[in-house]
Amino acid sequence: MFPRLASPALIFTLIPRCLGIWPIPRSLESGNQIIKLSSSFDISINFTHPPQDLLDAVARTKQAIQTDQLGRLVVGRGSTDSQAFGSANTFHTLVLALDHDAPTPRPIATEAVVGLDTRDESYSLSVPLDGSAGVVSANTTLGLLRGLSTFEQLWYTFDGMIYTNYAPLTIAKDFPAYIYRGFMLDTARNFFSVSDIKRTLDAMYLVKINTFHWHITDSQSWPIQIAQFPELARAGAYSVDQTFTPEDIQDVVSYAGERGIDVLIEIDTPGHTAIVGASHPDYVACYLSEWITFAGEPPAGQLRLVDPVVANFTADVLSAVAKTLPSTMFSTGGDELDTACYSADAPTQMNLNETGRTLFDALDDFTATTHGALHALGKTTVVWEEMVLEYNTTTLRNDTIVMVWISSDDAAAVVQKGFRIVHAPSNYFYLDCGAGEWIGNDPTGNSWCDPFKTWQESYTFDPLANISSGQESLVLGGEQLLWTEQSGPENLDSIVWPRAASSAEVFWTGDTLPDGFNRVQNISEALPRLHDVRYRMVQRGIKAIRLQPEWCALRPQACDG
Repeated sequence: MFPRLASPALIFTLIPRCLGIWPIPRSLESGNQIIKLSSSFDISINFTHPPQDLLDAVARTKQAIQTDQLGRLVVGRGSTDSQAFGSANTFHTLVLALDHDAPTPRPIATEAVVGLDTRDESYSLSVPLDGSAGVVSANTTLGLLRGLSTFEQLWYTFDGMIYTNYAPLTIAKDFPAYIYRGFMLDTARNFFSVSDIKRTLDAMYLVKINTFHWHITDSQSWPIQIAQFPELARAGAYSVDQTFTPEDIQDVVSYAGERGIDVLIEIDTPGHTAIVGASHPDYVACYLSEWITFAGEPPAGQLRLVDPVVANFTADVLSAVAKTLPSTMFSTGGDELDTACYSADAPTQMNLNETGRTLFDALDDFTATTHGALHALGKTTVVWEEMVLEYNTTTLRNDTIVMVWISSDDAAAVVQKGFRIVHAPSNYFYLDCGAGEWIGNDPTGNSWCDPFKTWQESYTFDPLANISSGQESLVLGGEQLLWTEQSGPENLDSIVWPRAASSAEVFWTGDTLPDGFNRVQNISEALPRLHDVRYRMVQRGIKAIRLQPEWCALRPQACDG
C-alpha cells in the first residue's frame, strides 16, 4: 500500500510495515535490512562544551537501548531476523552534530522553556546500512534530544543481539506540526508522588510530549507548600506526607527540563478554591455550603473575587510560585465559576451594590490584578475557555493562551476573538471519561463525559476543524488530560498510556503521514506502531495497558475486521 523503490537486494519504503517509531516522523525513508549494534556502540558529540544535560541524555539513550530488551512484534518475536545476523553489518557510532550555523549550545532544559514562538525541536537522522556512523543533526540541543528519542525506538533484541531491521534509514527533517503537545495531570483530587510524576515524564519524553500541565491545586486539597504562605498546605493538604515541597517542585521541573519538557503549573482561580477556606475562611464564598447547590462537585467554595484584599492575596500567591519556575507560561484556570454561589453570598452582593459593578466587572478587576502580577514576572497567562466565551473577560491580554475543554466545537469561537488556543476538548481528550459515576448514592450513574475516549477517537482529532486558513497560526497544539476523581498512583499508567500517545502523533506529525496518506484514514497503520511503543514503555517500567490480545499485536492488521 506504500510507495516504494525496489531492487533485488534492498527495498525502500516510506513507512515500513510495523516500523515502531511514535510519533512517526514527518519525513522518512527506510530500508528493510538488518544491522547489528556493536557491543562497543557509542554516541559521540562533535562540538565543544556540550551541556551536562545533553551528556546525561546520551547516557540514558545508551542505557535504554541496552535494557529495553524488546523483541520485535512479529510471530516468533524476531526469530526469523536472526538468520541474517551472521552477514549483517555492525553499527558502531552515532554522532550528534549541531548545524554549522547553530548558536552556541544551550542546555536542553533552557531550550525546553523558551517562548513557544522560538522553540526549535527539529532534527535530522541517518542510519546507514554499511556500518558507517549515523548522525543526528539539529539546530539546538533540544532537537538533538528529539532525535535521540526517535533513535531509541529503532532497536530490538533477540537472543542477546540488539539490531534494527530498518536500515538504511533517513529522516531528512523532522519537526512538530504544532509546538504545544501536552499532558495534564490533576494532583489535587488525589495525590501523586514525585516518583509517579517522573515516571510519567519518562513516557512523555519517549513520544515527544513537550508540556506537563500540572493542575496542582483544587477545591479538594492544596498540596503545594509555599514558603510565604505555609498555612495553605498546612490546612489544605490531605496530610503532611501528601505535599509538594519547594524542593519537590524544582526536582520535577529539573527532571522534566532534562527530558525536553516544559512544566506549566496551574493554580485554578477564582473557582475550584474551596480548600483556601481551610486557612482563610473569610476569603471564600459559600465555604462548606451545600455543594449540590453551589458547586459542580464537592466541596463548595470559591474565592470572594470582589474583595480587593482577596485579589491581592491571590496575586501574591500566584507570584510566589511563578517566580520560582523557568516556564514562560502560568495558568490561572478560570473555569466553572458558580454564579449561584456569588448571588447567595452576602459580602459579595454588598460589595457589588456599593461599587456599582456586575459580577463579571469584578472578575475583570480580579483578573487584572492577578494576571498583572504574572505579567510583571514575564509570564504568559493561560486560562480555560469560559474566561473568553462565557465571562467575556476584558482584561485578558491578547497573548493569553486559551484552553478549549468543554467541546471541540468551541475552538472556532475562541480563535475568532483573536486568542491562541490549546485543544483540550472533553469529547476527545479526557482520559477519565467512561469510568462510571463517582458521586455516591447513584448506582446507575455514568460519568458526565461518557463514553470512554479510545485512542482511535483521539487519533482522528482534527486540530483545524472549522478554523479558517487565516487563523491556523492561533492553534498552538493540544493535550490529553486526566482528572483524578477515580485515579491514583495505582492506575495512573494504565489509564494514561498508551492512549495519551495518540495525541502526541496528532500534534507532532500533523494530518499527513510521511507516505502521503491522511492520518485519520490510516488507523490500521498506526496501531502496530502504537503497540510497539506501548510494549517499549512496559520494558521501561511504565504499566501501559494492552490494546489488544498479544495474538493481534504479533499479527498486524489481522484483527482489523
